[in-house]
Amino acid sequence: MQVSGMRRMLALGCLSVILAGCASLAPEQSLERVSQASTDLTAGHRLTLAESGSAPAAREHINALLAEPLALETAVEIALLNNPGLQANLFDLGIADAERVQASRLPNPGFSIGRYTQGNEVEWERGLHLNLARLISLPMTRRIAAGHSEQVEREVSLAVMRLATEARIAWYRAVAAEQSLAYSKQVMQAADAAAKLARRMAGAGNFNALQQAHQQNFYAEAALGLLQAERERTASREALIRTLGLWGDQLEFALPERLPDLPEEALAQPDIERQAMATRLDVQAAQLNSTRMADSLRLGRATRFINVLELGLEHNSSNEGAVKRGVEISVELPLFDWSGARMARNEAVYMQSVQRTAEIAINARSQVRESYQAYRSSWDVAAHYRDEIVPLRKRISEEQQLRYNAMFIGVFDLLADAREQITTVNSYVQAQREFWVAQAELDLVRYGPVSPSSVNIVAAPASAPAEGH
Repeated sequence: MQVSGMRRMLALGCLSVILAGCASLAPEQSLERVSQASTDLTAGHRLTLAESGSAPAAREHINALLAEPLALETAVEIALLNNPGLQANLFDLGIADAERVQASRLPNPGFSIGRYTQGNEVEWERGLHLNLARLISLPMTRRIAAGHSEQVEREVSLAVMRLATEARIAWYRAVAAEQSLAYSKQVMQAADAAAKLARRMAGAGNFNALQQAHQQNFYAEAALGLLQAERERTASREALIRTLGLWGDQLEFALPERLPDLPEEALAQPDIERQAMATRLDVQAAQLNSTRMADSLRLGRATRFINVLELGLEHNSSNEGAVKRGVEISVELPLFDWSGARMARNEAVYMQSVQRTAEIAINARSQVRESYQAYRSSWDVAAHYRDEIVPLRKRISEEQQLRYNAMFIGVFDLLADAREQITTVNSYVQAQREFWVAQAELDLVRYGPVSPSSVNIVAAPASAPAEGH
C-alpha cells in the first residue's frame, strides 16, 4: 500500500475516534427528565442528588419543615429529598449515562514494537492496531446503550412516583392512627367512668354482680382496644419515619389532628384503562427493553463471523535493507465455534423479553381496573358512613340524651351510647383512611404497579462483537 493510502487510513481512524469521543456525560439531563416525567405525583418537587457536603444544609431544611405539623405534601417533599433508597435509585441514572457514553467510544488503539537481530542485521518492527469490528458495530452498540439509558430513566421515574405514593399512604395511615388513638382514649374514659360508678353502686348495694361484671367487661375491652390503637399508632408512625428517612432528633414531629375530608363525589373515569396504557412507565420500559434485545440480536447476527477483526499498520526497518510498510488485517476463523449457541441464547432472550412485555401489558390493564374498583368501593363505604351511619348515630345519641334528661334511662345507658357513638366515628375514620390509600394507589397505577414485585423486566447484556466465542 502507498504511504499516502496508509496516511488516509490513519486519518480515517483518528476521525472515527474523535467523533466517537464527542459523546459527553450528562446525568443532570437524565435527572431533569425524570423530574418532569414524575411531576404529576411529586407535586412539582425537584429531585436532587445527595452529594458530599450537602448533608448539613439538607438536614437543616428538613428540620425547618418538621417544625410545623407535618402536612401531606411536606411529607412527600421530605421523602424525595431524604430517602436513601431513592437516592440510590437516582444514581442509576449516572451509571446508565456513563455506560451510554462508554459505548459511544472506540477502544484505544494498540501499538507494538519489536527488535530482531540476525548476525549483523538489526530489524525493527512497529505496528498500530485498531479493532475494526468495534468500529463497524459502533452505531448499533451506541443505539443499544442509549435505549438502555432511556429504559433506566423510565424505571427510576416509576421509583420516584412509587416513593411519593408510599409517603402519602404512610401519612394517611399515621394520621388515621393518631385519630383512632384519640377515640380509643375517649372510649376508655367512658368505660372507666362506668366501671368506677358500678363499683360504688355495688358497694352501696344498688348493683348486682352481673351488672357490675358487664361494666368491668366493657372496661377490659376498652383497655384492650387502647393497647391495640397504641400499637397501630407506633407501627404507622415508624413506617412514615422509614419512608421519610428520618433519624435522631427528627423523630419527634407532630401530625395533623385529622384526615382530609372525603370528596363530595367519586371520580368517574370510564377511559382510565386506555389512558393508563399511554402513561404506564413499566410498559414503556419493557417495550424499550424488547427493542434493545432486538438490536442486540441484529448486532449478534451481523458480527457472527467477524467477532475478531483487527486492522494493523506495519512499519519494518532494517540497518541492511529497505524500509517495509504495509497493512495487516486479522480475522478469527470460525473453525470450531460458529456462534450457534450464542445466537440461540440471543434469540431466546429476545423472545423472552417479548413475552415479558406482553405479560406486563396484560397485568397493567388488570391492575388499573382493580385499583379503580377499589377506589370506587372505598369511596362508597366512606360516603355511606358520612351520609347515613354517622348522622343516624348522632341522632340516636341526641335522643338518648333527651331520654336521660327525662330520667327514662340511666347513666350507664348514656355511657354505653357514648361508647357506641365513638366507635362508629372511629370506623368512619378507618373508612376515610382506606379511601385515601385507594386514591393514592389509583394515582400511581396510572404509571406503574403499586407493588415493585409486579415489575419483571429481563435486561440481558447486549452481544458485543469483542466478547469472543
